[in-house]
Amino acid sequence: MKILLAVYDNDSYIHWFPQGLAYIAAVLDREGYEVEVYSQDVHHYPDEHLTEYLNKNHFDIICVSVIAGYYQYRKLLTISTAINNSKNRPLYVIGGHGPSPEPEYFLRKTNANIAVIGEGEDTVVELMQAITDKSALSAVHGIAYLDGDKTIITPRRKLIKDIDTIPFPAYDKFPIEYYRLLRMPHCNNQDFAMPLLSGRGCTFRCNFCYRLDKGFRGRSKEYIIEEIAFLRKEYGISYIAFSDELLMSSKERTVELCEAIIKADLGIKWDCNGRLNYAAPEVLDIMKRSGCVFINYGIEAMDDQILKNMKKGLRIHQVIKGIKATLSAGISPGYNIIFGNIGESKDTLNKGVEFLLEHDDGSQMRTIRPVTPYPGSPLYYHAIQQGMLKDCADFYENKHTNSDLLAINFTNMTDDEFHRALYDANSKLIKNYFANKCNQVLTQAENLYLNANSEFRGFRQS
Repeated sequence: MKILLAVYDNDSYIHWFPQGLAYIAAVLDREGYEVEVYSQDVHHYPDEHLTEYLNKNHFDIICVSVIAGYYQYRKLLTISTAINNSKNRPLYVIGGHGPSPEPEYFLRKTNANIAVIGEGEDTVVELMQAITDKSALSAVHGIAYLDGDKTIITPRRKLIKDIDTIPFPAYDKFPIEYYRLLRMPHCNNQDFAMPLLSGRGCTFRCNFCYRLDKGFRGRSKEYIIEEIAFLRKEYGISYIAFSDELLMSSKERTVELCEAIIKADLGIKWDCNGRLNYAAPEVLDIMKRSGCVFINYGIEAMDDQILKNMKKGLRIHQVIKGIKATLSAGISPGYNIIFGNIGESKDTLNKGVEFLLEHDDGSQMRTIRPVTPYPGSPLYYHAIQQGMLKDCADFYENKHTNSDLLAINFTNMTDDEFHRALYDANSKLIKNYFANKCNQVLTQAENLYLNANSEFRGFRQS
């Protein structure tokens, strides 16, 4: 059986390595299937190119994975059209965070044959075996498919308990020379960067999160170190962007992983997603010593009541204490603040702006985005219950027109007032960021002209 994994174009200069499909490729390869990757993202092929590619090459199955963002949804529709227009259309399978909460809608919208729901590694292996054997799809857990006018959704598959049993992503099937050019905070021109997963899931349940699984499952530190060493040796990777939803799942695990990185003497820089209630000085100190240069924090709001409303499990005093400790440790913090959750107002927005202006070290430009009730999130079902949203079709076709624009207004502000407030807030943040950049360039000019800095290479390098 010949399987094509299609990586869609994300309309970016450098793309994030498609980890999800790479894991799927790894388990299919292990089972002996012939797997090929179509890299639309690397070459920026038009969708018609995929149609022609399918016309000229035989594949039994084509798979596409997509998240729930506005651009990604629209891209899924166009790439689905390209697949459906091919003369010898393969069996079409979709998966990822996007289709998983609402598989029936996505099946009918894309004309895909099968949707994989949730974690896919075990499911796709069982699914491919069922297709090969021509056995009943109804016996495969964790999928949805159309049977005439009916949509069949099989029971949810249990999560993989020991994720060390999942092989490394099939790096050799992807153009790593391209993906390793990823630029992350504090990368230099000599760094090659790659994302790496140290665990799956999260122990918290924020109301805007559309994650289906519960709890956190970490890989062993030995397995993580082995993969980092592999990437270092085979591809020259010097910067690891840990892609976990939450690497800092506990103080104890974070310290143990850092100790392992130090002991292995890998010589890497790295970043991660963190939790400010775990950002204690002793934890941050060992993170810094192990190579951590950036921690992306989900702050979300600078108001205790709003944090409580969104079930963040965090208080403002923890945010302030954790950010100050991170800066003191010599690690750059990333600040994620969203606006528009239940109970928010212009005053709560301004608190976030004031905080960012006071504490941002300029390592990454941050703007404030509106909260989006993606299907699968508690906020999505709240919107439906309140009559603010009809269904998945209403969300994707009418409400979610852009990830930086309001989808559902949970505030007492008018939509125009909401967008004006975001404009005013982000104007301050953008002006501050570029003012700092301007000062940095002017300092370069001072060193050049007043201190005769012979190492200067031109302002275009700034």
